[in-house]
Amino acid sequence: MEIWFSENHSPHVRFDIRVERQLYSAKSEYQRIDVFASPEFGKFLTLDGSVIFSEQDCFIYNEMVVHVPMSVHPHVEKVLIIGGGDGGVAKELINYDTVKCIDIVEQDAMFIEACKEFFPETAKGLDDERVHVYNTDALRFLRSQSDVYDLIINDATDPFGASEGFFTREFYGNCYKALKDDGILVYQHGSPFYDEDEQACRRMHKKVFNTFPISRVYQAHIPTSPSGYWLFGFASKKYHPLADFKPEEWKKLQIPTEYYTCNLHTGAFMLPKYVEELLEEEEKR
Repeated sequence: MEIWFSENHSPHVRFDIRVERQLYSAKSEYQRIDVFASPEFGKFLTLDGSVIFSEQDCFIYNEMVVHVPMSVHPHVEKVLIIGGGDGGVAKELINYDTVKCIDIVEQDAMFIEACKEFFPETAKGLDDERVHVYNTDALRFLRSQSDVYDLIINDATDPFGASEGFFTREFYGNCYKALKDDGILVYQHGSPFYDEDEQACRRMHKKVFNTFPISRVYQAHIPTSPSGYWLFGFASKKYHPLADFKPEEWKKLQIPTEYYTCNLHTGAFMLPKYVEELLEEEEKR
């Protein structure tokens, strides 16, 4: 008998993955955590029934949230990751010798333990001596920070349910306050394709556009994301993701990647017309 995992991407679209077996299931104080083994995506983890990452495609997301800002900002030393309990974003950041401190605020300790048990290759990013993990409320943590970080990466999942507080105007304002004068915020901008997701994208962009002097959106193609198409936000007090991009300096670092390249960096900001139009509409409101 075949077993399939199903996730609704819209009221009319369902994403299915054939499952070999379920490896883990638990209910933490905050969410349901499940881990499955599949022939196509390897092991993958879900939270409350939504795919968060898989062994097969997680490198795309992790590389794009890290190397895009790191190739623009010339001297990142202190980084805050909101969420990030799987260790994947930290694993990319520790490739940079200039980074001296990585604070990870992941409220759900059970999520971290599940990732360490079933995704040790990803979770080893948590073992670096520069990484400090705080199992506390990220919103409360952020409110207490001012002029501290060079880079903030919002690795929270989606602007719905338990993560909804990480996509508010207040949240982006607190990120602005926590960043240094030349700091950068990178955040998940969701998928713009389905109607409900498009509305969430619109709301996010309007809030960030009204908070930061520089606000741009870039893209990646991630198979387990809704419609296979995912957006990221780049918000900055000083640096522009293209005008201040330093490809030759980044290449000298010789950081190994599977997805990110300097050519891709530039192309990622060249958005489809329908995405450009919906973002521009929100900027004019």
